[in-house]
Amino acid sequence: MVGASLAGLSAARCLRKRGYDGRLVLIGDEPHRPYDRPPLSKEFLAGTIGEADLVLETDDEDLEAEWLLGARATGLDPARRAVRLADGSEVRADGIVIATGAAARGLPGSEGLAGVHTLRTLDDARALRDELARGGRLVVIGGGFIGAEVASTARALGLDVTVIEAAPTPLAGPLGETMGAVVSGLHADHGVRLLCGVGVKGLSGERQVEAVLLEDGRTVPADIVVVGVGARPCVEWLEGSGVQLDNGVKCGADGRTSLAGVVAVGDCANWYDPRAGTHRRVEHWTGARERPDAAIATLLAGGAVEPGVPRPPYFWSDQYGVKIQFAGHAAGADSLTVEEGAVDDRNVLAVYRRAGVPVAVLGMNQPRMFMRWRKRLAASL
Repeated sequence: MVGASLAGLSAARCLRKRGYDGRLVLIGDEPHRPYDRPPLSKEFLAGTIGEADLVLETDDEDLEAEWLLGARATGLDPARRAVRLADGSEVRADGIVIATGAAARGLPGSEGLAGVHTLRTLDDARALRDELARGGRLVVIGGGFIGAEVASTARALGLDVTVIEAAPTPLAGPLGETMGAVVSGLHADHGVRLLCGVGVKGLSGERQVEAVLLEDGRTVPADIVVVGVGARPCVEWLEGSGVQLDNGVKCGADGRTSLAGVVAVGDCANWYDPRAGTHRRVEHWTGARERPDAAIATLLAGGAVEPGVPRPPYFWSDQYGVKIQFAGHAAGADSLTVEEGAVDDRNVLAVYRRAGVPVAVLGMNQPRMFMRWRKRLAASL
């Protein structure tokens, strides 16, 4: 397992569950055992839970695995089935699971400037939490879900918060313009300044960040800046290995890559979606937990295995006390209807349809109705 976070851990569990009793090695570039990432931008950042609450392994769990933590993979030799590590050593294997995930994109030119953060790892969250505890003016660059969650958490801690989004409507990509505007309206509801349709030119400050410079000439003062402009798949180490790369590791619905005995799972996997007839790279917690089973079945079988039709992708977010849940794909929907609640109350269940068939569902503080519609959605696709 090259990657020791949720996807790698899930794959290891699937191996043992399916009866594999051989040598099992998990390689992780972080020094930590597997931990849960979603709380990093919420409860952990707010200080309401600690590091022990993030642990993904159970107290009685023993995978009988070797853990190589703080070890970065630098290459893959397909002929020898060997994973090269940064310290010059290598690990040889009969089967390889690529689960190296994704890394947060930074802001060019901000390197070495104090007060500038990305949020992807436990170490990132530790550093940001310490700064937020001191208060001040926070500017979040990027109005996606991670940026919105950080803004929500920081606002609850009493900081002055501004969110800058280059797109005219935040979250229009995953939710569509109508509901993207509704969800992002939570910022204004809670006193957070939202600046849309403007890009960031750069940051000002010598050693400590002092302001964010916008492309339209405006300046936004800042004591802390969080860059939340997406993530890139961590696949550079695979260049020249023969593994086909295309927005991550290109693989089939069953996780197969272009190399025999090598499968990919998690945020780095650009897998084939038989429903859509195209490849997708989906950075969702549920995918990292559920999809490895098909890949492991393929790996153990030594070839193609019918993976079945995966459930529609699902993710959730907690912002300003509102639970947001979404399943499916909003792109391509030709209608949107509110089935329960009211948009103005931020308490709503909305269904996206194409030619009358549900293709996605969004819930805001509607957990019971959402779960019902999620099941209906899976049955209809």
